[in-house]
Amino acid sequence: GWSAAALSAGLTGLEAGSDIGASIRDPAHYCGVYGHKPTYRIVSPRGQALPGMVSESDISVMGPLARSAEDLAIALKVMVGPDDIDGAGWQLRLPKPTKKSLREFKVSIVYTDPEAEVDEEVQGRLRALADFLRKKKVKVKEDARPKIDSREAYKNYVQLLRAATCGRLTPEEFKRNSQAAEALDPADDSYQARAARAQTMPHWSWLAVNEARHKMRLKWADFFREYDLLLCPTATTTAFPHNQKGERWERMVMVNGKPQPSTTQMFWAGYSCNFYLPSTVAPAGLAASGLPVGVQIIGPQYGDLTCIHFARLLEKEFQGFAPPPGFD
Repeated sequence: GWSAAALSAGLTGLEAGSDIGASIRDPAHYCGVYGHKPTYRIVSPRGQALPGMVSESDISVMGPLARSAEDLAIALKVMVGPDDIDGAGWQLRLPKPTKKSLREFKVSIVYTDPEAEVDEEVQGRLRALADFLRKKKVKVKEDARPKIDSREAYKNYVQLLRAATCGRLTPEEFKRNSQAAEALDPADDSYQARAARAQTMPHWSWLAVNEARHKMRLKWADFFREYDLLLCPTATTTAFPHNQKGERWERMVMVNGKPQPSTTQMFWAGYSCNFYLPSTVAPAGLAASGLPVGVQIIGPQYGDLTCIHFARLLEKEFQGFAPPPGFD
């Protein structure tokens, strides 16, 4: 968050971050700048983890933030590639964008989901984008998605996410969480219940969750045989007041006049995460409240440069970075 705010304020020209749950994408969306979550494993994570940690985390990636799509592309080209160990045996060659103009693209645009209702302020900017794209002769299909159940995809993400982060637990915390998970009502399918079970599930269970993930990856691959990109919200709301009271799932944000657990924002974080897909967040203008809205541009695995290229075309013809009041 600090990096995106510093970019927006003009205090720095380029930033880097990690993203396992939208830590690049959400700040870019909230602050009106650009952020890119790369395809999994194309940027080496060495040096990013806390001292003493050398293994890669599932899902987590490193990527750039910038005030322009061009700077984002330059930064990504510097960052991608294997470390010195992997570099002895393989090289990375990302496919170059094949389409020069917006009218050559075929995209789907998704505004909301029953699992994570999106505020009308955010939806309004995405609808404005869809209208603009149609005027530019882009082939736009509303609400086309991979043949994946949203609830199952989100559950899979939370399971893999919390399994990936459980290594941070102390032995005492792990024991406590195990006891809490065992005491849960089997019918409890809330975010906190999913997280508690995932943190302490046996490896046998993780293998089943991982298998489900890879079956869904194949369905995403099928989707991208028909569509170039999927455009969707980055989060359910614009930036909201900071709140550290209680557990994260107890903190509420207002969505269309109704309280929503702040953890519901993670649905849109996970939409591409556990499937290793690249995602660029680009400015989509200001909501009625005056706060920035970003569009999430999801592409096929290794389609990073196409995601950023599409953001560059939007920057030229639809919306780019706009300095916040008092910083122009």
